[in-house]
Amino acid sequence: MRVPYSDLHDALRRALETTGLAPERADLSARLIADASRDGVYSHGLNLAPRLIQMMRAGVVDADALPERTAAAGAIERWDGRRGVGNLNAHHSMAIAIELARTHGIGCVALANTNHWMRGGTYGWQAADAGVIGLCWTNTLPNLPPWGAADPRIGNNPIVVAVPRRRGHVVLDMALSQFSYGALAGYRSRGEPLPVVGGFDTRGELTRDPAAIEASRRPLPIGFWKGSALSIVLDMVAAILSDGRATHQIAVDPGTETALSQVFIAIDAGSLSAAGAADRIVDAIVESLKSSSDDGERVRYPGERTLATREENLANGVPVDPSHWRFVLEVGQMS
Repeated sequence: MRVPYSDLHDALRRALETTGLAPERADLSARLIADASRDGVYSHGLNLAPRLIQMMRAGVVDADALPERTAAAGAIERWDGRRGVGNLNAHHSMAIAIELARTHGIGCVALANTNHWMRGGTYGWQAADAGVIGLCWTNTLPNLPPWGAADPRIGNNPIVVAVPRRRGHVVLDMALSQFSYGALAGYRSRGEPLPVVGGFDTRGELTRDPAAIEASRRPLPIGFWKGSALSIVLDMVAAILSDGRATHQIAVDPGTETALSQVFIAIDAGSLSAAGAADRIVDAIVESLKSSSDDGERVRYPGERTLATREENLANGVPVDPSHWRFVLEVGQMS
């Protein structure tokens, strides 16, 4: 079913406010969640809202907590998220990184003790909308086996890279598993196989069956051993810069996944180049991509599909999972 974007935003705002968030904070958190579904990232939009609400109710996420700066050195700052709402902490951290970039040309905020940031790409779009290059990543609970092992010891640590562009930002948003757990759940709920192998079944065989991968808890790292290695170093850098927890110190139950470490970097390329120089470079790269083809399929740059999906969903309504939609509506009606 589809609902108007404004209805989705309002329902989420009411549910979050009823659960304990102050009105302005509930409104922003709801907008960030609704934007994810509007842009087609349903697994990390409305579909993830019930988990956030349940974690707030359980006290795992502190609805009242505001982030605090604990250290600063020029263009880099360290913040404690105080186990507050993950998407609000992340949005605040990227905003601070952008402010630092305006002053220093580059800004970096390392955030410890925070919660699931929902859709990571949100903060890439935030940076690009501000006219700066954005780079951010988070560690996660142990949900990905390191290459050569069978049990999960590393995270599928999502990473985002965003490049501003007047004709449409370029935004890469990806987990370090071939498919995120949210994507696996989406394919399973639709009864669809994965388009390519995405992990191992309980017999250790590669499979396109999302349910089999969820059961084995053995998703495939992107690039096999390369994705595994990238996960390890991203976890290290996030924990070092934030003075926070590494993946092996995070609870394995998604319902108690907390105290994550994240990094947000903003780069003001305009401080080095003449006005419009970056746009010309990016446009030339995009035009070069568009002139190529792969078996007749259209070549897209990262984020291009998002813009088309956003336009469609604003015009026709945002697709919602009926059970998650009902849950949010019911929570919003509680007093």
